[in-house]
Amino acid sequence: MMSGQEQPDSGTITLGETVKLASVDQFRDAMDNSKTVWEEVSGGLDIMKIGNTEMPSRAYVGRFNFKGVDQGKRVGELSGGERGRLHLAKLLQVGGNVLLLDEPTNDLDIETLRALENALLEFPGCAMVISHDRWFLDRIATHILDYQDEGKVEFFEGNFTEYEEYKKRTLGADALEPKRIKYKRIAK
Repeated sequence: MMSGQEQPDSGTITLGETVKLASVDQFRDAMDNSKTVWEEVSGGLDIMKIGNTEMPSRAYVGRFNFKGVDQGKRVGELSGGERGRLHLAKLLQVGGNVLLLDEPTNDLDIETLRALENALLEFPGCAMVISHDRWFLDRIATHILDYQDEGKVEFFEGNFTEYEEYKKRTLGADALEPKRIKYKRIAK
């Protein structure tokens, strides 16, 4: 809803005037499979503007571990991990101050995962991350929004492990056991 891809059932969502969203969904479909890696990121330009900085496009693409002939690979031929790196290169090129990341660790190799973690830890804005990767969340999360049954949202300051410990302390040892949620019709 924040990205405008879906509309709320009621009410409105208003983003602040200075908010510049950048998002990555878990499917990474918004790429042209017929283009090369370099073309997809650079748009064919030798010099690119990244945020407020200009730099050679091949050097920028190389930062995402696409070096030499790998920059000439067609997007449609990339592995899942390579597509993930390409998507991150495009995302960070935009230079938003609020990142929306849906399962960003899917298909990433260890080197790219570490680069993503470091980039997020150094990111001066806000990153909202949806992930099943608990180790990743422990490394990068400073706050948790836990969406529960019946539209309840719990806000917690800390990482994922700290949140689980808090839940055990306040709700008991069985607090982390999976619970069957009530079926809720999506369509009327």
